[in-house]
Amino acid sequence: MAHYFAENSSIDPRAIIEEDVEIGQYCVIGPKVRIGRGTKLENNVTLMGSVSIGKNNHVYPNVVIGGEPQDVSYNGSDTKVVIGDNNIIRECVTINRASEKEDGVTRIGDDNFLMACSHVAHDCQLGNHIVLANGTLLAGHVHVHDFASLSGAVAVHHFATIGSYSFIAGLSAVRHDVPPYMLAEGYPARPRCINAVGLKRNDFSPQVIHALAEAHRLLYRSKVGLENAWEILRANGQLVPQVNHLLAFVQGQHEGIHGRGRERRKAA
Repeated sequence: MAHYFAENSSIDPRAIIEEDVEIGQYCVIGPKVRIGRGTKLENNVTLMGSVSIGKNNHVYPNVVIGGEPQDVSYNGSDTKVVIGDNNIIRECVTINRASEKEDGVTRIGDDNFLMACSHVAHDCQLGNHIVLANGTLLAGHVHVHDFASLSGAVAVHHFATIGSYSFIAGLSAVRHDVPPYMLAEGYPARPRCINAVGLKRNDFSPQVIHALAEAHRLLYRSKVGLENAWEILRANGQLVPQVNHLLAFVQGQHEGIHGRGRERRKAA
């Protein structure tokens, strides 16, 4: 299949566009853009600044990728957005390029689904197989790990980390890190139980699910403390790799401030 570029789109000749790319009407493609093979842009998509998009992505109308970070300290350096393969980016999504405060890249991995009107701010790092439902807002420097799902109109505080295989219920305000494998909900969002449905759908064994449920009970219901929970789970033979990952995540969270492990550098 050859390129298809609508005649009324504005495509800078310096942009790098690989084979089999489709660009619909009224798109604007800047000079520092690279688009991978098989990606399709519907109408009215804007790619500005340094933007790299991988293969077989589908970008819907009125998406803006690569806009300047909404950070008053940003002073115009050539920061980037890097997006992987096989992502679906629905109507009116905005993805801002990075500030100068980390490595200068806002990253989105592979096989993600960003629903309409969601926002990915500067310096965010998204892994793979993530769902952001309609109207979900990620503040700057948020990290979202693989297979996490955020329901509609969730707002995530800057520097928060969303653990793998977690689920956040709609309309939640995420002020703290969300540990992996948990279902979080509320204002502010708290781990209410394990994400049992998500774990079963991803073929976690009953033994692992039971061990994670026991870890949640000890940490968030009995509130025995991290060290005691570790010892009880060890004594019961339940320190499977997933439980160790959960406990290590919680330990890192405790080492930060305001419930956000990656803000530990500010504690000093």
